[in-house]
Amino acid sequence: MRGLLARWWIALLAWPILLFATAYQLEELASTVRNFYGEKAELRVRAWRGLIEDSHSIAEADQLRAINDFFNQMQFVDDIEVWGQEDYWATPVEFLGAAAGDCDDFSIAKYFSLIELGVSDEKMRLVYVKSLTYNQFHMVVAYYETPSSVPIILDNINPNILPATQRGDLVPIYSFNGQHLWLMKEKGRGQLAGKSSRLKLWTDLQQRWRLNKLKKPVKNFDA
Repeated sequence: MRGLLARWWIALLAWPILLFATAYQLEELASTVRNFYGEKAELRVRAWRGLIEDSHSIAEADQLRAINDFFNQMQFVDDIEVWGQEDYWATPVEFLGAAAGDCDDFSIAKYFSLIELGVSDEKMRLVYVKSLTYNQFHMVVAYYETPSSVPIILDNINPNILPATQRGDLVPIYSFNGQHLWLMKEKGRGQLAGKSSRLKLWTDLQQRWRLNKLKKPVKNFDA
């Protein structure tokens, strides 16, 4: 079983992602977040930007740990409670503004932050999995040191960064990036299933990230 899971993970292919870096300067961003989400949210965003600034010069493995640990401080809360809808993929700023989100929000914030730090997009994938422990669908970030490496997994359920071979509780279903979507097939073969624009939530997220659009949570999680 472990060997099969390893082959499934390795089968995720490498393609470039479209990068959508925020155009905000720090003070402009801080002011926007303070006015929209409040002072505590501003402090979180400042801490995030400080982490990004301080992490450019450290080793890539340390960048992974720093970003994973930082975002895992947020609260795990279902989208319906945070955003008032069944499924919503928040931008990193929205996630920090709300101080809460589900697995998609944790993974997306980590992924975009690592891209900004200069981690190659070819080394990372957003991977939709099934958590066998909780019998529910889940999202993680997979990092490949080389194209043929067994990836390590950045996750909010298990805060420890572990090789996929040690995460037998996760069964990968599909992965995606800025351009492509893959389905997992039998015997570990990744089948290209078209453009990632088929994922409406991903397309919507990219547009809001480009335009710096923000959404307010329906509940205050700062209290």
